[in-house]
Amino acid sequence: MSIARSASKKAKPAKSASSRSESRKAWWNRYLASLKYGLHVMTHPFDGFWDLIHEKRGTLAAAHTFLILFLLTRVMKLMLTSFQFISAPTQYINVFEEMGSLALPFIILCLANWAMTTLFDGKGRFKDIYMAMCYALVPYILIQLPMIFVSNMLTFEEGSFYSVLLSVSVIWCVFLVFIGLMEVHDYGPGKTFIFLIVTVLGAAVIIFLILVFFSLLGDAASYFISMYREIIFRLN
Repeated sequence: MSIARSASKKAKPAKSASSRSESRKAWWNRYLASLKYGLHVMTHPFDGFWDLIHEKRGTLAAAHTFLILFLLTRVMKLMLTSFQFISAPTQYINVFEEMGSLALPFIILCLANWAMTTLFDGKGRFKDIYMAMCYALVPYILIQLPMIFVSNMLTFEEGSFYSVLLSVSVIWCVFLVFIGLMEVHDYGPGKTFIFLIVTVLGAAVIIFLILVFFSLLGDAASYFISMYREIIFRLN
């Protein structure tokens, strides 16, 4: 009996280790499939975004990956693009500031869209809006990232080809954002267009309130610091 019990105790850790390994493998397979699904969303946006949200074809991990790749692409574009096509003072570029200056407005846009559409029968959750917006960034990554290196092989006269592709990537992303939000909230094209404008205005209001809050916070901190110094000066 004691031998059998000890054998079962040894078997349990092995079983749990194998189950953890299988769950990790399943997670990786789902993650890679959701990354690959970004290509389907890019080329078949209507059914792609619907399945992304309602059929659970996308994952937050893949959405985070696309957002990070977008931020890295933007930073690399500033630092590695040929000087003929972009004039950025690379010696003064702060990578984290550049990434934050894009990531924060992106999150605020998602938040503004969620806040506004919740009041008008929007069916999308914040998670769904965030995922749709992140998957809409795929054309920007796939086009602009290789164009960073291609720019160093082009002459200034061939710059029109470079500019056209960059414009296509941005227009494609905007189109995917439009379709993605339309499918997420189950809106029509007109209502989606109106709420895109409302989202931008709402994001501007949120940014304004954040700036006012930190300005007031800074003034309050300065007041208390000066009052503390005055008290210390009087006591001495």
